[in-house]
Amino acid sequence: MPTRYALIGTGHRAQMYLDAIAGDHAADAELVALLDSNPGRRQFHRDRYEVFADVTLAGPDELEQVIGNGVDRVIVTTPDRYHADYVVRALEAGADVIVEKPLTIDAPSARRIEDAISRTGHKVLVTFNYRYSPRNTALKEIIASGEIGDVVSVNFEWVLDTSHGADYFRRWHRDKVNSGGLFVHKASHHFDLVNWWTAAVPQRVYARGGLRFYGQDNAARQGRDPLPERGTHDGDHDPFELDLREDERLRSLYLETEQHDGYHRDQSVFGPGITTEDNFTAIVDYSGDVVLTYALNAHCPWEGYRVAVNGTAGRAELEVVERAEVVAKGDETVVDPSASAVTAADDGARTRGDRLVVQKHFEPAREIEIPTGEGSHGGGDALMLRDIFQGVSDDPLGRASDHRDGLRAIAVGVCGNASLETGQAVDVAEHMGVDLTRPAPSGPLAAAAAGAAR
Repeated sequence: MPTRYALIGTGHRAQMYLDAIAGDHAADAELVALLDSNPGRRQFHRDRYEVFADVTLAGPDELEQVIGNGVDRVIVTTPDRYHADYVVRALEAGADVIVEKPLTIDAPSARRIEDAISRTGHKVLVTFNYRYSPRNTALKEIIASGEIGDVVSVNFEWVLDTSHGADYFRRWHRDKVNSGGLFVHKASHHFDLVNWWTAAVPQRVYARGGLRFYGQDNAARQGRDPLPERGTHDGDHDPFELDLREDERLRSLYLETEQHDGYHRDQSVFGPGITTEDNFTAIVDYSGDVVLTYALNAHCPWEGYRVAVNGTAGRAELEVVERAEVVAKGDETVVDPSASAVTAADDGARTRGDRLVVQKHFEPAREIEIPTGEGSHGGGDALMLRDIFQGVSDDPLGRASDHRDGLRAIAVGVCGNASLETGQAVDVAEHMGVDLTRPAPSGPLAAAAAGAAR
């Protein structure tokens, strides 16, 4: 018997799960219901596949009723601020939960989720597809093997370009109350990687940052002419605008459904009302005397990341270029280059690709071959979906994640936000008020990683 699913939140993030249920995992999963406050978006997804023709369409207030009609698991892909409410309601109604990262956006809601899990005995899985990406897996294997010795520090820089980075300032993420800001919404992916790579637990966070590029005030300081309130309009377009008519899926999901809720997916990145930071840095103390230095920039000319892991026996360096440049025409409709192929050729000195270099003390550096799979995130999404819908059969690297991984991932960003507000370092355990202890690792590579983090 396939597992019976309901999905709540039928925006962009729903598509990956629904494609899997209708496609590769049709034998493992059955979609029972689609829930959303916007009837146009839930109807859009039901119409995409014939197999969904009889799926129940409902509003969020009907979640308990839907679960009572025979739902085993609920997939939550709503805006972040609603995650905790729907996770807790689903657990209390008798279902397990799969929730998009971030698990939630602040400490009080994290405690609510932890309490509901303890009371109900049901499970919550937080999806972290970056763990499954071949390049990140390759770095995990190097660390876990002990080749660079015990990890002592990690330097991590992530840059979002003026297409993908700007997109967070066109939509609901622009208001920090909806997402916890990029410190939680985006960077929880990155902090999860560090947690997973090092098998260590964050303990103390000090952060600095702010809104330095986007927003009305910054536009005025830069001498920019005001943009139209929305990017969907006739006439010439600025490179920072998004015209929803140029992408069939965005047009169908948002432009043609906005009459139901008034949500505009194409707001000006230089308009008023933006409260999310576009630049920030953090210093994070971890268990085992590991220190992370982290930085994010959301208006870079290129997109990708650089990671350096320093150990007692050497150093591992991973550099990833997901998009080498954003040009005025050609790349702008590909919002997220990590999840969608970018077809335009690189014109400058920077080229797309990834490179992992390991160098032990007193030895030459050597490059590690990174296998590349098919599909988004180098085939990582397909591997993660297999674990979600079929269960984890062989996972020596510990890629499958649970709610505690989700708590650890948001802990850095939540405490980072608190540090931005106070200007002080924040104790993670004290601020979060939940158990972040990592369960004992299993498998030879996981055990080696735990040793490397001591």
